[in-house]
Amino acid sequence: MAQASFDVVSEVDNQEVMNALDQARREITQRFDFKNTGTEIDHQGEQINIRSNSEGRVQAAVDVLKEKMVRRNVSLKALSEGKIEPAGGSTFKQVIDIVHGISEEKARTINKFIKASGHRVQSQIQGDQLRVSSKSRDDLQAVITALKEEDFGIPLQFTNYR
Repeated sequence: MAQASFDVVSEVDNQEVMNALDQARREITQRFDFKNTGTEIDHQGEQINIRSNSEGRVQAAVDVLKEKMVRRNVSLKALSEGKIEPAGGSTFKQVIDIVHGISEEKARTINKFIKASGHRVQSQIQGDQLRVSSKSRDDLQAVITALKEEDFGIPLQFTNYR
């Protein structure tokens, strides 16, 4: 009997992130409570920088961004928020990283969880993803269900199911 397998990955749709950023920028320029606060959202690579003239405005801008991300079906687990810090003068900033892939530490944690689940499957780390294989598709389905129920702090998707 042939081996069946699937990959556990953590991916973010960059186009949806860009759409959410554009919507958040538009809302911030339109809203009255952001007028004359110098609030802005920049996007460079895998980082989002939010600046404003007070910590409260930075937090409000982050909330607007999160709302737009949720509406665009981007998991908030893919965002790694830094602390709000002074940015010179009377401005404050916050850096938010967009997390792509599964880190080595998280991959080991997920791998241990799969092995402890008691299903007859093999799992191995392949770069920033995990490959899970078994002779039984039912065992693979059970592992997918168990992984969906557990919170690993990152969004998980299951691809290449064959």
